[in-house]
Amino acid sequence: MAAKQKEEGHLGLALPAPNRDITASMPSAFLLPPENVEFLPEDYCARLDLSALYPGRESAPLEADLGSGDGAFLAAMAERFPERNFLGVERLLGRVRRTCRKLAAAGACNARVIRLESHYLVRYLLPAGSVQTFHVMFPDPWPKRRHHPKRLIQTAFLDDAWTALAPGGEIRLTTDDAPYFQHMRRVFEAHPGFAEEPWTPGPDYPRTDFEAMFRSHGLPIHRALLRRKERGE
Repeated sequence: MAAKQKEEGHLGLALPAPNRDITASMPSAFLLPPENVEFLPEDYCARLDLSALYPGRESAPLEADLGSGDGAFLAAMAERFPERNFLGVERLLGRVRRTCRKLAAAGACNARVIRLESHYLVRYLLPAGSVQTFHVMFPDPWPKRRHHPKRLIQTAFLDDAWTALAPGGEIRLTTDDAPYFQHMRRVFEAHPGFAEEPWTPGPDYPRTDFEAMFRSHGLPIHRALLRRKERGE
């Protein structure tokens, strides 16, 4: 896995103007000013107002990229699926800045990024039933046994994700780490709120730099799709 980056303080960022070749055909009411690509909640203990995140298009399906890294996957999804809204979640400031630059340069009107720890956002900020899909791409495996409690995929996370997901919503998991994937399977197979379904990403599902690197070394990629079950199923 890539070396961890040093956590930085929160600083303002002047972003470049949107690419007018891309945004010229979009309704002006839907275009976000570049400085607003990163979303800063007024209250980090209150549920997000989706109309503040996506003015004029808050009713579009919402997908969240948990641990969005440099924003390449997020930007590609936003471009390929303009009818959906996307939210990137990343705690490292340097990565948030790079994501903001990518989204602003692309003129993405349907994607925002927020600087937070993923589980915190899922538990405390996302409204119930608001998310159609969670994407979890190559999460930190925390390989040392004493660090296992820090792994994202735990029973408590699935509990909170179930609440945040809309009926029929899903979690798409991708990892290169076989021991972590085995841990994931033990967790979600024991959870009553999800059912695993077969999943092979199509050509419209972007590959991350991590995936390209792992595949270039002949390493296997492990995937799972969890579908939210309704109570009583």
